[in-house]
Amino acid sequence: MNTSRVVDRRAIWGWSIYDFANSSFTTIVVTFIYAAYFVQGIAADETSGTGIWSLGVTATAIFVALASPFVGAMADRGGYRKRFLFIATVGAILGSVILFFPTSGQITFAICAFVFANVAFEMANVFYNAFLPDIAPQEKIGRISGYGWALGYAGGLLCLVIALFALVQTETPVFGFSTEGGENIRATSLLVAAWFAIFSIPTFLWLKEEKVEFPDSYSKLFGDAAKSLRTTFQEIKDYRQIFRLLLARLIYNDGLVTIFAFGGIYAKVTFGFTFTEVIYFGIALNLAAGIGAWIFGFVDDRIGGKKTIMFSLVGLIIASGIAVAAPTKAMFWVSGILVGLLVGPNQSASRSLMGRFVPDDKESEFYGFFAFSGKATAFLGPFFLGRLTEWFGNQRAGVAIVLVFFFVGAILLTRVDEKEGIARAGRPELQVD
Repeated sequence: MNTSRVVDRRAIWGWSIYDFANSSFTTIVVTFIYAAYFVQGIAADETSGTGIWSLGVTATAIFVALASPFVGAMADRGGYRKRFLFIATVGAILGSVILFFPTSGQITFAICAFVFANVAFEMANVFYNAFLPDIAPQEKIGRISGYGWALGYAGGLLCLVIALFALVQTETPVFGFSTEGGENIRATSLLVAAWFAIFSIPTFLWLKEEKVEFPDSYSKLFGDAAKSLRTTFQEIKDYRQIFRLLLARLIYNDGLVTIFAFGGIYAKVTFGFTFTEVIYFGIALNLAAGIGAWIFGFVDDRIGGKKTIMFSLVGLIIASGIAVAAPTKAMFWVSGILVGLLVGPNQSASRSLMGRFVPDDKESEFYGFFAFSGKATAFLGPFFLGRLTEWFGNQRAGVAIVLVFFFVGAILLTRVDEKEGIARAGRPELQVD
């Protein structure tokens, strides 16, 4: 094991720009535009559409939860982290292209295409996140994680603005797309594919991966990965702060997943937002989230990841409560801006705290478990939101479930000892060149 490594500033920017590229997918497809279009333009009605979309998010969560630790172990054992990142990125881009084709009534086609694209996107994040502890010095890991999230929200923001003026809010969409049959709305998924492909190029040019001895065969790689996973499960008690962090994130991330998956749908159905208003709402949230992630990246390095996450959870409980009870659009806007300011720090600090705890040479494997913690029970939020919406006949009852996840997650987070977790990781120091 190396005792030190040199900080590569170009690798840091190559890593950070990937967030700028891939956030177009979460912003336009998962949260604000395609999700709302599926519910009102493809599904038979809004209530059943909300339920079916929740099943699609659930399917993604289950697959990623089961596959990510094993695939992460394969990446670490075989030196395939960057290669797997590339394959998953291509899958997400192709899936985004396919999303253009389903039209009204083609529910199965649309939801299957979404699940394919979303699984690829989530798996790519396993390998992407795993590079963080290798490129960031411990004393700056919070702000570097924050750089990525801030750039991500900036990318989502710019992509939304382009979608608004070039495709959605115009009688003559670019490239000859028609407004008939929602073609201009569906074309936003093609914008996502192009954006993702172009802006991820620097990542694959600048981000380096340490060479390792490759296995003699894929069967040996599978075997080594399985053995590594068994060892990690046996040793997990020795990394008890990682276990406690993942347990807390297992719960509070369910609330975030639910907000991302249904934020646009909730705004459109409950508050009567038009597609244009949904995009303006998304622009405001991305701007707020980018600012929050950037500022709290520095706060994270000063006060620690645990306190940063806890602050964000308390704020998210308040903001979500306002969203559930909001009687007017104006009040919902207030709650949305608060959510935006706090979501970025929550995600960024969770990633950086994990990076402080992860032992060297097992980054992808442990970030596979990080993805597992984000997805293992992530189906519960969308599932209960969909079921509660159907049972009570309105979305407010469904959205209220996020309050429970944030509260329980905050309680579990109190058990995390950040100092002990950092000491147990024993990572080599990064030297600035």
